[in-house]
Amino acid sequence: MVIDCPVCNGKKTAESTTKTSNIPHFGEILESSLICSACGYKHNDVICLEQKDPIKLTLTINKDTISSRVVKSQSATVTIPELGLKVEPGPKSLGYVSNVEGVISRFENVVKQALAIFEDEESQKNGLAIIEKLELLANGETEATLIIEDPFGQSNIMDINVKKDTLTDEELKHLKTGFTIIEESSLE
Repeated sequence: MVIDCPVCNGKKTAESTTKTSNIPHFGEILESSLICSACGYKHNDVICLEQKDPIKLTLTINKDTISSRVVKSQSATVTIPELGLKVEPGPKSLGYVSNVEGVISRFENVVKQALAIFEDEESQKNGLAIIEKLELLANGETEATLIIEDPFGQSNIMDINVKKDTLTDEELKHLKTGFTIIEESSLE
């Protein structure tokens, strides 16, 4: 479907597509994309259509698991604890389908963006050290742990060695979902 671009307001310059897919061992998803031919704006999202029990997925990243498929919902938190890296969902958080190497690449891109913003010596030193560790990890020269915590159970790592645990009520209390919740007491 061709629509007006929400960014540059170009008339009929953006192509919008949506499709549903069924991913084995995961379930039904809705994939959507929007691409504007005038300004180059791109937006992709993967929305899980099924709700499951809260889950914590843990996988050792190594040369044997680097190509394992990863489905991350928009409500999931992704962590590589050995590197001190954690991405929590926010209101604009997106879901995606990738592999472990793609997850590492996403972390690397964020660290590079931070390096462009924080120019002090300590930030530069720490950022470059993290990028070096991520490159070693992506090349299978070292190991680390990938943890995905999803309060709606919509994420998955497709690998025979993935450890799946149900999140406890205590863990759920401290986990962000990316959704804004307005409580009745705050409206009074």
